[in-house]
Amino acid sequence: MKKFLLSILIVFLVSCASNSPPTTTTDVCKIFKERYSWYKAAKKTEKRWKIPVYVSMAIIKQESSFRADARPERTKLLGFIPWKRVTSARGYAQAVDGTWEMYLKDRGGWFKSRNDFEDSVDFVGWYNYKTHKQLGISMTNARALYLAYHEGRGGYKRGSYRTKPWLLSVADNVQRQADRYRVQYERCKKKLGKRFFFF
Repeated sequence: MKKFLLSILIVFLVSCASNSPPTTTTDVCKIFKERYSWYKAAKKTEKRWKIPVYVSMAIIKQESSFRADARPERTKLLGFIPWKRVTSARGYAQAVDGTWEMYLKDRGGWFKSRNDFEDSVDFVGWYNYKTHKQLGISMTNARALYLAYHEGRGGYKRGSYRTKPWLLSVADNVQRQADRYRVQYERCKKKLGKRFFFF
C-alpha cells in the first residue's frame, strides 16, 4: 500500500513539474534541455507548418511565459470584486475560444488541450502558417506574425495595431526574442538532435 501511494505521489509531482515554467525562459537551448519533449513538439510543428522553432517559441514566451495555466486577469466589479476576464484566452498560446474551435475543426482531435505544450505549439504554427498564406507575411518575420496573431488577420489588414504604441513595442520585443532564440538555437540544434546529450 505504501509503495502504491508513493507511486501516486511521484506521478502527481512529475505532472505538476511538467506544467510549471522552465527554470529559464531566456535561453531556448536550456529550455529544450530541461524539456526535451518541448523540443520534439517544436520541431514537429516546424516540419508540419514551416514556421521556425525560434518564432513559435518567442510568441509563446510573450503570450504566457511558458505557463500552462496562463489566463488574463479578471476585471473588478465596483473596483474590488473579481469579475469576468477580458478575453477567453488561456494556455501556453493564449488561444481564445473561437480560434481554438476553428483549430480543432481544422486539425481534428477532441483531446487537444490549450494546457498541453505540444497542442499549443502546433496551434501557434497552424495559425501563423495560415497568416503567411493569407497575408503573405514571411514565416521568419516574428514581429508581423505576432501583430496578426494578437489582432487577428482582419485587424492586421485594417492596420488596427498602428493606433496601439504599446502593442508595437511588444511586437518589437517578440522580434528581438526570436532573434536571440535563433542565435541560441543555431548553437545547440545539432546536439538537440542527439537524445543522449540530455542524459
